[in-house]
Amino acid sequence: MEDKLVTLAIHTYQKAQILKTMLESEGIEVYLHNVNLIQPVVSSGVRVRIKESDLPRALKFIEDTELFKDENKTEKKAEEKQTPKILIPVDFSDYSINACTLGFNFAKEIGAEIVILHAFFTPFFPSTLGDSFSYQTLNEEESILLQNEAEKELNKFAKQVREKISKGECPDVKFTTILRNGLPEEEIVNYSNEYKPTLIIMGTRGKNQKDLDLIGSVTAEVLDMVKVPLFAIPEKTRFSSFSEVKRIAFGTSFDQKDLIIVDSLFKIFQPYQIEYYLFHITQKQEDAWNEIKLAGIKEYFAKQYPVTSIHYDIIDGNDFDSNMEKFIRDNKIDIISLSTHKRNIFARLFNPSMARRMLFHTDTPILALRS
Repeated sequence: MEDKLVTLAIHTYQKAQILKTMLESEGIEVYLHNVNLIQPVVSSGVRVRIKESDLPRALKFIEDTELFKDENKTEKKAEEKQTPKILIPVDFSDYSINACTLGFNFAKEIGAEIVILHAFFTPFFPSTLGDSFSYQTLNEEESILLQNEAEKELNKFAKQVREKISKGECPDVKFTTILRNGLPEEEIVNYSNEYKPTLIIMGTRGKNQKDLDLIGSVTAEVLDMVKVPLFAIPEKTRFSSFSEVKRIAFGTSFDQKDLIIVDSLFKIFQPYQIEYYLFHITQKQEDAWNEIKLAGIKEYFAKQYPVTSIHYDIIDGNDFDSNMEKFIRDNKIDIISLSTHKRNIFARLFNPSMARRMLFHTDTPILALRS
């Protein structure tokens, strides 16, 4: 049976070449696709492909070497306390506008500024050269036209936001726009690492998205990589300001880190009157150990937050989707908050986090907090 090729990663030409050299030193055959044959160095979105049988070894190598880890991180020194920033990545869709509305309201409440970021990706197209088949990116002139078009759309979006401000549909908050060329998920994470916004707010389509979108969703990819809180807003979200939020559910695995995460959650929503619902998902029915740990959690929060309204529940994970929807519906949950942590490539590919999974199975906004 023929060993088919699979895409291991998508990088710039320089990064792809580095990865190719390092993998080949481990005895792994590597093929680069989507390379601009005339000007290789301007190629973006170069696909690094390997044999499927080599995938486990290649993934382990990348994890062990932590390749490209934090290479774009820039420590920004501040002489004085800076104004907090809220980052809103947009794709000019209706749910991007929804994200802006909520983001501007929250920024007004905490005295923050808004950064609207759009990343455009230079496309590639198939071409043939003799008997070979390859991909090419746009030439320099076409790339400039594409960038000009993206800049035009971003300016148009900014104008739309200013119109909403003038009509009183959004508060008058200082905002800037940023245009970047590259894979959207990479550019969002790079900006976040550089400037460390207080919160990232991203619009999503909600549970009507096809499962095929799971790997390609920008929001899902960013959720797995960023170190700052990320708020994902489905297009059917009922509220446009956190002041309208009444009930927040937090998923706990009874890990010690969850206690710290819940504390940060309470601080975010300190100005508001919120009821909290702590829930734990298990596939073991009548697990006495879960009940014991839940009792410990209750005792801890009763001492630490005596005046905060907190409810507790254990959800059967054997029918995760329907039981979770029932929990949300019965308790009228406005936001689901979940902790995320750094997960290796194997876990991201074959065992998506609960936060990532729920992006596609609920119309309830998700607040992901990094543990």
